[in-house]
Amino acid sequence: MESQRWLPLEANPDFLKQLGLLPTWQFGDVYGLDPDLLSMVPRPVCSVLLLFPVTEKYESYRLEEEAKIKSQSQEVSSEVYFMKQTISNACGTIGLIHAVANNQDRLEFGPGSALKKFLSESRSLSPEKKAKFLEEDESIRVTHESSAQEGQTEAPSIDEKVDLHFIAFVNVGGKLYELDGRKPFPIAHGTTTEDTFLENAAEVCKKFIARDPDELRFTVVALSKV
Repeated sequence: MESQRWLPLEANPDFLKQLGLLPTWQFGDVYGLDPDLLSMVPRPVCSVLLLFPVTEKYESYRLEEEAKIKSQSQEVSSEVYFMKQTISNACGTIGLIHAVANNQDRLEFGPGSALKKFLSESRSLSPEKKAKFLEEDESIRVTHESSAQEGQTEAPSIDEKVDLHFIAFVNVGGKLYELDGRKPFPIAHGTTTEDTFLENAAEVCKKFIARDPDELRFTVVALSKV
């Protein structure tokens, strides 16, 4: 059976608003990863999203990383909300879900929020079952489609191959986690604090850029308190 395909989604802040997230925290562009440019980002920051190109170099690294972690193991908190990606082009939505799901104690939802309902009902499911749950959630799919069509640039065709991918970085229990639905598990990147989270996430983003020095298609956004 062919997997579902959604329209590719840009980092459209209206998407979260339409799903019932109140705008007390909002995504803003991070214009660079040097200290001077990071200092311009409003604080506190509770999540960072990275959009990057999926290249042969990256895919090679991803497989090496997975094998290394499987052989050495890593400690991941049971509090981390993590889901797999089974829907083509849904990485933007899954990145946003990862960002919000792991900061529910800070974020505010309006009454009847479709996203809050999804998170509450999927919390205890496995990463694979969370993915299946998303496949069956009509309200999120419809909101994703309308947001993708309202993005700043013309939406590609639903069948067009997109080689850009969204991932999220979050702080759960004082640890920095990379959450990527294409990977089998969260990636732990060491300790972090509320004050250093943006800088710590930026250091990991720099490694993505360094692995593909000829690429320019990197975008970083931060979820900051307004």
